[in-house]
Parts: sequence; structure tokens; C-alpha cells
Amino acid sequence: MPRLDVYANPDASERRHTPYFLDVQNDYIDDIETRVVIPLRREAVFGPRARDLHPLLQVAGDAVVLDTTAIGAVPLAELRKTVGQLRKSRAEIQNALDALFGAF
Repeated sequence: MPRLDVYANPDASERRHTPYFLDVQNDYIDDIETRVVIPLRREAVFGPRARDLHPLLQVAGDAVVLDTTAIGAVPLAELRKTVGQLRKSRAEIQNALDALFGAF
């Protein structure tokens, strides 16, 4: 599973406000049953954003916010449908991760 691929949220009840997950796990760690992801939440329902921590991104025509502080692991089997990728936004995503983990 390539890093920075975007997946449909497997929980249908959450898709209205959190339609996607962004895979941020290193590509070389592929022999475990989970992937580290960050939820992508609709801008309209997110609320105030912290400048570097919550960048605004575009996925399939949707304005979404990277909710970096909600990073977590999802079972690999739940990430079934790839809907895009955000490699063009790599710098913004890395800045958000650096803001979260203190690598300034």
C-alpha cells in the first residue's frame, strides 16, 4: 500500500463528516496487519484549523482538512477502496506531521 494514498472511510456512518483516510505509513513497513492513517474531514464541518497542523487539501473535488492530531492505526483489511493519492501535497502533509511530533 503506497504512502499518501487516500482511502474511503470504511465506516459508512462517519463518511458524511470524515469521507477519507490518508495512509502515512512508511512503504517499507508492509508485513503488519495495520496501517497508520490520518482522517480527512470535510472543511465545512471541521471548524477552526491550526495553520500547519491542519492543512486544507483536495480529494476528488472535496475540500478536506488533514486532522493530524487524530492519527491512528486502522486494520489493513478495512482499507479497501483507494480513491486517490496526495503525493503532490507531500510537503504540507510532512509539515503537519512535523508540527505534531516536534521535528521543526
